[in-house]
Amino acid sequence: MAKKVNKTDKQFANVEESLTKAGLFVERNQKRLLIGLGSIIAIIAIYISILNFYIAPRENQASSEMHLAEFYFTNSDFDKALNGDSISGSNGFVYISENFGSTDAGNLSNYYSGICQINLGEYENAISSLNDFDTDDEILYSLKTGLIGDANFELGNMEEALDFYTDAATDYVNDFTTPYFMMKQAMLHESNNDYTKSLEIYKTIKSDYFSSREGQDIEHYISRASNN
Repeated sequence: MAKKVNKTDKQFANVEESLTKAGLFVERNQKRLLIGLGSIIAIIAIYISILNFYIAPRENQASSEMHLAEFYFTNSDFDKALNGDSISGSNGFVYISENFGSTDAGNLSNYYSGICQINLGEYENAISSLNDFDTDDEILYSLKTGLIGDANFELGNMEEALDFYTDAATDYVNDFTTPYFMMKQAMLHESNNDYTKSLEIYKTIKSDYFSSREGQDIEHYISRASNN
């Protein structure tokens, strides 16, 4: 009669065998493993060095460069905010985005540049700057998309503008940017004498976003579109 093997004993034997094999592998490949581990440590050390001695200082420098540009921007002096001012020593958002593009401040400068360029009538440049701006923030992304719509509208690209307004309103639905860009869609439809579509949008704002800034005066727009 065959001897009955205890299941637990067999499991322990399998584990012991696996550990033994692993130990043999480590022993036989110790030099190779140490070289690999050393390479990983070296890569981490290089990354930390880059972070401490290159990235962080550049980020600080870019943020420092932005202070005067942001000052001009908040005072609606878009030319100096964009291109700088030799008297004050401001380099402007274009310089910052071109020279510190890998930093957060350099990336944000693309967004500022786009707004400045729209206000200065540089619509093609605005589209380029806004396309270079990258963000995971849903509100900022919606605003960026809508601003590209504005630039296209000013260039007379009405279909492109409408597409961007639609995306800005629907990509990240919220109570702030969604009704704002829905209004832009509706008014663009009105400019094309398409009052049926504009009325539909106005009614949606009334039902879904009545508490928004756009919703507060929506009855006026509904009445206007209904009478055309």
